[in-house]
Amino acid sequence: MHFLWPESLWLMAALPLLVLLYVWLLRRKKKMAVRFASLSIVREAMGPGQSVRRHIPPVLFLLALVAMLLAAARPVAVVTLPSTQQTIILAMDVSGSMRATDVQPNRMVAAQNAAKSFLTELPRHVKVGIVAFAGSAQVAQLPTVNREDLVTAIDRFQMQRATATGNAIVISLATLFPDAGIDLQQLQGGRDRQRGFAIDGEKKELKEFKPVPPGSYTSAAIIMLTDGQRTTGVDPLEAAKLAAERGVRVYTVGIGTVDGETIGFEGWSMRVRLDEETLKAVASKTAAEYFYAGTAADLKKVYETLSSRLTVEKKETEVSALLAMAAAALALLSAGLSLLWFNRIL
Repeated sequence: MHFLWPESLWLMAALPLLVLLYVWLLRRKKKMAVRFASLSIVREAMGPGQSVRRHIPPVLFLLALVAMLLAAARPVAVVTLPSTQQTIILAMDVSGSMRATDVQPNRMVAAQNAAKSFLTELPRHVKVGIVAFAGSAQVAQLPTVNREDLVTAIDRFQMQRATATGNAIVISLATLFPDAGIDLQQLQGGRDRQRGFAIDGEKKELKEFKPVPPGSYTSAAIIMLTDGQRTTGVDPLEAAKLAAERGVRVYTVGIGTVDGETIGFEGWSMRVRLDEETLKAVASKTAAEYFYAGTAADLKKVYETLSSRLTVEKKETEVSALLAMAAAALALLSAGLSLLWFNRIL
């Protein structure tokens, strides 16, 4: 914790003076009590618990003053708050290798089940969009809060050949920023592309934007799940650069075999290998994280972790209001007890 107005803390120096004043008043009352014929009569009138009770309201009031002075110094602390995340894009690999059964019952079914569980754990106000990718990438469901539509889109996945991880990131960004002029064809061709610009189709108008720090855009995030390495399409690191320039985090999830495996599909076979190095680089470039899921249970845990990361966030927040509220509660309690026990305020 630190303070925006630390100079106000000098007011704390007045607290010992208040304590001394309180002690002086107690001693003054003792001297006045000597005038009674018998001190035993005074003690009997007070009762055994009165001597302790008499100090409780002043102590509570002193604590209220401490809380008020701390609030006046405007303390700032790192606290956990609901995230401002409003849109999440699930980019899911639907290439033929997702038929592999090293993740039970197979990679595709495990990914679908985990994604559905993820949707149920998200707050209802968070929009979710789905991008399916293999040799190409397409929007399976535009961002929506309707969980039934999202589940239907996940159940409609059709497997295809090849893996274009970079395309998945680009299409996800185009879905998040529909007016930014992000053009997948131009990126694939590499024609006339300049860092920080996107070309708007036939008009050829450059849309300039100012790059922001990676991970600084807190209104959206991309979660990309894949079981293979890129075989076609945009370089995923180039796509990650686009995401980083827009401050969008790309969380990557690797599922399947790290060392590689030969998968048979519709009469032909292919060698698939999880490109962890690239997935880690994509996550790192966008200030996100990479997760590996070797089993269906691991994949579910990954999505549970992502759900908690994306729905709450830790950030520095001024907590003056909390201390002021605590000070008010202590002051009221002090006054209430004093009235209840002694029919007076302090």
